[in-house]
Amino acid sequence: MRSSLRAKATAVCNEKIAKKAEAVGLSFCAFFANKNDDPELLMEAAEWWIKKHKLDHFEKAVKIRDMINSGA
Repeated sequence: MRSSLRAKATAVCNEKIAKKAEAVGLSFCAFFANKNDDPELLMEAAEWWIKKHKLDHFEKAVKIRDMINSGA
């Protein structure tokens, strides 16, 4: 996952956790606006989430943040 996507995903996870507590779940779609303005980046996130890590549609934001920060 490219560094800009890692930074954006980490920021989104931190924001969701701050607003809704550590039990909040999210999908990779939370990292993007409701429009397809960067399909390559969207597919990169989807492949990381679905193909590489075989994650469920919704996962705990804390788990995703920790995975990203560990370099997964």
